[in-house]
Amino acid sequence: MSTAALALWLLRLLTAAALTVDAYVHADLAPSFDYIRNDISQGTLFRIEAGAAALGAALLLLAGRRVAVWAFAFAVAAAGVGAVLLYRYVDVGPLGPLPNMYEPVWYPEKTASALAEAAGTATALAGLLLTYHQRRRRTDPAE
Repeated sequence: MSTAALALWLLRLLTAAALTVDAYVHADLAPSFDYIRNDISQGTLFRIEAGAAALGAALLLLAGRRVAVWAFAFAVAAAGVGAVLLYRYVDVGPLGPLPNMYEPVWYPEKTASALAEAAGTATALAGLLLTYHQRRRRTDPAE
């Protein structure tokens, strides 16, 4: 196994683990946030995040050699960490059907989720770039 292939497997495992933590925390917290609602409850948004993160983890383990899978994993992790940081530090208020999710505190589950999402964002980006580079090298006769 080449160094690049080994690195890609390690990135797949690390990203899938980070997304699994993200999925677990959001699924676990969702019922506690059902009361925060506009047209859509924050609990529902947490369930959507949990599902997307679980799907991303599964796809990475099953088809992690595809650029689109890495792009999806990156998008899920980056959106998660972006949302938690935004709503931790900025009182955005309700946005259309979304409730006001401002929560200016850190607690263990929120911290675990944010750290997992940040790590997942970094490892997914690395995996995306490595996969794209490998794919390009295989299809570009000039290299």
